[in-house]
Amino acid sequence: MKAVVQRVQSAKVLVDGRIIGKIDKGLLVFLGVARDDNESDLAFLASKIPDLRIFADASEKFNLSLKEVGGEILVVSQFTLYGDCRKGRRPSFTEAADPLLAKDLYERFILRLKEQGIPVQTGEFQATMEVHLINDGPVTLILESRKV
Repeated sequence: MKAVVQRVQSAKVLVDGRIIGKIDKGLLVFLGVARDDNESDLAFLASKIPDLRIFADASEKFNLSLKEVGGEILVVSQFTLYGDCRKGRRPSFTEAADPLLAKDLYERFILRLKEQGIPVQTGEFQATMEVHLINDGPVTLILESRKV
């Protein structure tokens, strides 16, 4: 599993012109699921992301987590994180999970976050979405559940 995590002042996702998910201060998480991902992959990321110390304290040092600042998370599925562009000009998505597996793990990832008491908003799985954000910092991190 891969996640692109962006610290945001605000973010929202629209489908067909209507807002389906919106957060203020927090994290925008683009989540990609690989074909061989499982429960341990989602457990790793669901526990890691909310505890990342990427929010500034009074000394402007990265010492606070999402939980400590009372932030929210907007999770957007993004299979294109597994696009392989090493050959040719068109990405290959052979490493991306089948949609049934991806949706299951995506939904269970969201559930794990909610079980921690984190306010979570989402995009719509397999929809064409517009994502609007105000990046804070900017701070953008890439997390992977397995070593490459």
